[in-house]
Amino acid sequence: MFRPSFPLRAGMKVGLLGGSFDPAHDGHAHLTRVALKRFALDRVIWLVSPGNPLKSRGPAPLEDRMAHARAVMRDPRVHVSDFEARIGTRYTAETIAALKRAHAGVRFVWLMGADNLQQFHRWDRWEDILQSVPVGVLARPGWRQSALHSRAARQYRDARLPGRASHLLALQPPPCWCFVNMPMRPVSSSEIRAKGGWQADAARQQS
Repeated sequence: MFRPSFPLRAGMKVGLLGGSFDPAHDGHAHLTRVALKRFALDRVIWLVSPGNPLKSRGPAPLEDRMAHARAVMRDPRVHVSDFEARIGTRYTAETIAALKRAHAGVRFVWLMGADNLQQFHRWDRWEDILQSVPVGVLARPGWRQSALHSRAARQYRDARLPGRASHLLALQPPPCWCFVNMPMRPVSSSEIRAKGGWQADAARQQS
């Protein structure tokens, strides 16, 4: 049976950034660096998923996305992992529960862009996620207002930590979430795919 082997110890503050990373790009790396600083994290784990249940179109092969993600995010504090594929979890709530069982005492924080907060209430067992770990939300171009007026933000408005106290997020008991602004980088995976895709670019560079 697969056992996670992340180099974590009790007391560490660890961010979890999940997604298809199809493809990973500089925006993901930028968001991760901001999260490390603003939320005072020791590590961030990129959880490269087998597929997104909310998307009808399947992603590129997992091994290709993993390799590209590692090329994009070169930081010893960041681990790129196919944990979900290895352990067989399909939804974020299951993944978080498995990580917490495997790493007792680690202070996990779920990270997301503001675009995900806007539709967070569509996620499977989304309230269980908020009840299990603090959530750090980072601004995305064009999503600030809709995210802050989303169902999840309104329903859990009393659990919001002010942005000026973002460095304390990992130490808060859930439910707790914090929205922070950051310099914008208007790039998205969908735009890269629409322009021909990162795999085509990589193939051209190798030819």
